[in-house]
Amino acid sequence: MNLKGATATIDAIGTQRAIAQKIWAKKADYVLALKNNQEKLHEEIELFFDDSQVLAKCQSVSVWRGIGVFGGAEYWQSTRIGFLPQKKDWAGLRSAAMVCSTVTKPDGEIVVQRRYFISSLPLDVEGIARVIWGHWRVEAMHWCLDVLFGEDACRVLDKTAAFNLNILRKLVLSVLRLLEVNCRGIHSLTKKRFVVGCDPVTYLARILTL
Repeated sequence: MNLKGATATIDAIGTQRAIAQKIWAKKADYVLALKNNQEKLHEEIELFFDDSQVLAKCQSVSVWRGIGVFGGAEYWQSTRIGFLPQKKDWAGLRSAAMVCSTVTKPDGEIVVQRRYFISSLPLDVEGIARVIWGHWRVEAMHWCLDVLFGEDACRVLDKTAAFNLNILRKLVLSVLRLLEVNCRGIHSLTKKRFVVGCDPVTYLARILTL
């Protein structure tokens, strides 16, 4: 793959030294999620960002978006990671980042989640925030396509057919997100799809005007 000048993002399963080395060798940058598959590194980065004095010296930015009913995320990034004994093992490693996501559910419950990343990107918290958010958007769409349409279980082998089906699923997904159904309180895409499927004639004219 020609990755020169790009920034690769990978879930924790791809956070491996060999993968980081290949990306860096292609003259590209990376943002890699940290979980327990890199247990020691994850623990050290977590402890690093748990220190309030460290956070005060980090670049940070808050981004509030419509996640659930109301929510958003705060991003922190630091290049002060010389203390990591593993730093020399990760090609091009320059910074670490933390995302603290907050979501308020319809029942009023507030859920806070922290995620950690290592990156070859220099200090630019707004830039790394855009990269992480972009990765999340791709993952969110993939999750919807798999759960709503069973895309991962699709056995179509012809590449052109599979590509066309992917386009159709994304088109339907966009329609479901825009469409208002007659049943009050229905917001989930699965329920919307069921309602429309039960009465396609009624909804066809409305869909064509979206």
